[in-house]
Amino acid sequence: MTTVIALDVGGTWVKGGAAGPDGRLRAATRRPTGAEHGPEAVLATVLATARELADHYRPVAAGVAIPGIVDEPAGRSVLAANLGWHRLPVRDRLAEELGVPVALAHDVRAGGLAEARLGAGRGSGNFLFVPVGTGVAAALVVDGRPLAGSHAKAGELGHLPVELAAGEPCGCGGRGCLETVASAAAIARRYTRRTGRTGTDAKEVAERARTGDFAAVTVWREAVDALAEGLAAAVTLLDPERIVIGGGLAEAGELHLAPLRTALAARLTFQTVPEIVPAELGPRAGCQGAALLARELAAETGT
Repeated sequence: MTTVIALDVGGTWVKGGAAGPDGRLRAATRRPTGAEHGPEAVLATVLATARELADHYRPVAAGVAIPGIVDEPAGRSVLAANLGWHRLPVRDRLAEELGVPVALAHDVRAGGLAEARLGAGRGSGNFLFVPVGTGVAAALVVDGRPLAGSHAKAGELGHLPVELAAGEPCGCGGRGCLETVASAAAIARRYTRRTGRTGTDAKEVAERARTGDFAAVTVWREAVDALAEGLAAAVTLLDPERIVIGGGLAEAGELHLAPLRTALAARLTFQTVPEIVPAELGPRAGCQGAALLARELAAETGT
């Protein structure tokens, strides 16, 4: 049986897995990224994880999903700030290490591809995949394929300016970006700012919001409203028939999705209101998408 391997490189973990002819992941592993030790340490972790998988599964191809700005045709990480990577030829380094063809993808676009083929995007011609976690991103999937844009920067939903975020500084260098209010990191930070309680994450804020904690309810409502504002702009421009919400906040379920549906619908007039559904593949979406791309590459190259 021909096997491919796949990697998903994040700021904290490098996740890996193997897939058979159907492209579905059937094995998984992970190890700490090691980003605190610098960009070369991250690359060393990626290569070691890939080598470990390759030694065990003898793959015919590999796929890797990475964050940041990704030039997929050139196989290069243009910029991944949380990894310290700048113009790094990731695809070539992996291909040299493994001796097999390698597909490189942006992690969110890979996740969108996986949701289109195997998850909550099935049956939808055009949809937005929106993972909401430490940041906020999006992949526009058209006819089953995610779009990268002319400069490999499509989908930066988290950096749309929204009214609720006015004046908030963002890691991108701007102010007023959506993710400074709507992301999991922002929810935790804004709750701490209101209450003085440190060490609280977005999951805890969600639980406190369920019990009626006023500060938690307020921060949660602001996050939902900010996301709805950003999505209203996206719907007006792109007219998707479905929005698939992923990332850590998707775990909050209807506490997040129900008010988001209401808030988005209230902001739309002539636009068709898309359905909003939770992602199905969870944290394995990026790795699963990389596996599907590896499978395609193996078919194209006849390996």
